[in-house]
Amino acid sequence: MIDILTQYWQTFLVGQYPQGPLGGVTMTIAIAVICIATSLPIALLIAICRTCPVGVLRWLAFGLVQFVRGMPLLMLIFWAYYLLPAITHVTVSGVLTLICALIVYQATYLSEVIRSGIEAIPRGQTEAARALGLGYLATLRHVVVPQALYNVLPSMLSEFISTIKETSLGYVIGVQELTFAANQVNSQLLTQPLQTYALLAAMYFVICFTLTRIVRFTEVRLNRRRTAHVMPGPTPLLLTTTGDRID
Repeated sequence: MIDILTQYWQTFLVGQYPQGPLGGVTMTIAIAVICIATSLPIALLIAICRTCPVGVLRWLAFGLVQFVRGMPLLMLIFWAYYLLPAITHVTVSGVLTLICALIVYQATYLSEVIRSGIEAIPRGQTEAARALGLGYLATLRHVVVPQALYNVLPSMLSEFISTIKETSLGYVIGVQELTFAANQVNSQLLTQPLQTYALLAAMYFVICFTLTRIVRFTEVRLNRRRTAHVMPGPTPLLLTTTGDRID
């Protein structure tokens, strides 16, 4: 494995670049970052629709989430691979196909994460904001959504890790990510498939384990900040939405 990594480290890292297209670990991480960054605002919109008082929007968002989450990601990739060229009447690259499929897929999963964060906000805060004269959208923008995103940040980072692993499915449509690079190396060696794919598994493990530790560190920091904002004392001080003390 060490010999394979020493000889083909550039293929694993950047694919055929600069003589050819970018690939390997760099392409895998780039696709994951683009997908999460693009799917986040879509997921936020879906989560808001899931929790809004308008029944039509709520049920449409619910149907979309259930439909996409009930479909295998590989099937969604195949749909995008054949549907996008039919709609646009132009040839769509495998990278763009994979990105579009992952954006739709991750947006639905992230929307459920954000929805749980929105529903976890104490109702008293929403009532207090409305009592101060804020409308529904202003309450979401200034009170509910910032706290919800802050609370679910570790879960969103975990979705980023899942996206990195899911990019490996791009291999079936020729996307030159890390798994594709490993297959290229195996095609050149021919006699060492076990070592090549064991090295591939080790690289995925290193990437995902490192990101998992970052998620854990972030979660600990957030928990410490929440604890620091709790005022010590034998008797908690409760306030109504109007600011009156309740003993």
